[in-house]
Amino acid sequence: MNSELYVLPLVVRIERAGPTVSPPERTDALEAAAMAVLSLLDDPGEWAAEVHAWQSTGKIRKVVRRARGAEWRRALALPGRTVEHRTAEVRVHPPVPLDDWPRDLARLQVSGTELTDTAPPPPAERPILWANPDLAMSAGKAMAQAGHAAQLAWWASDAAERAAWRERGLAVSVRAAPGRGDFDSLVAAGLPVVRDAGFTEIEPGSCTFVAEAPWLLGRVSRS
Repeated sequence: MNSELYVLPLVVRIERAGPTVSPPERTDALEAAAMAVLSLLDDPGEWAAEVHAWQSTGKIRKVVRRARGAEWRRALALPGRTVEHRTAEVRVHPPVPLDDWPRDLARLQVSGTELTDTAPPPPAERPILWANPDLAMSAGKAMAQAGHAAQLAWWASDAAERAAWRERGLAVSVRAAPGRGDFDSLVAAGLPVVRDAGFTEIEPGSCTFVAEAPWLLGRVSRS
């Protein structure tokens, strides 16, 4: 496998059951995406070879697609794992070649994944994945970036820290930083920082997310 040409597919279900069919809350979807990535990293199971190859060069590309109805049912029929988190359902699939997606995933749309929060999310608990408040990102883009932040935090954690995180269900909170100054202070604190490659939506090198938890402070070299 050539991990430089592999990508991790994430599929968000853009409907949820209730009195009326409605999309998930944006924050719930971002957190579910991060938790889905963590689930695969913590226990890759039968996909250990694919996950190892994908991670081996540090190129951790992720693509988020959206599905509803029959599309979602077809995604469920493919190898993968589903994370349910409050109003959101996100399915993570084993890494696939960038140019050779399974047909039922390739036909799903990438663009147009727009979600909003209709009510304030619950109080945040660490680890918190802080979004850059100055960057406008679609929900799909933000889900991928939150997944990156969770992955960098996982890599920066030791075995005992990962075990404690596992006991909490690999939970994360995703929030926008209160202001750019707050975000810049987090970036300077030696925490895991996502710097975007610039493939879509934003400029290359933009800092999109910072992963913050007490055990992560100063863990990453400030280069």
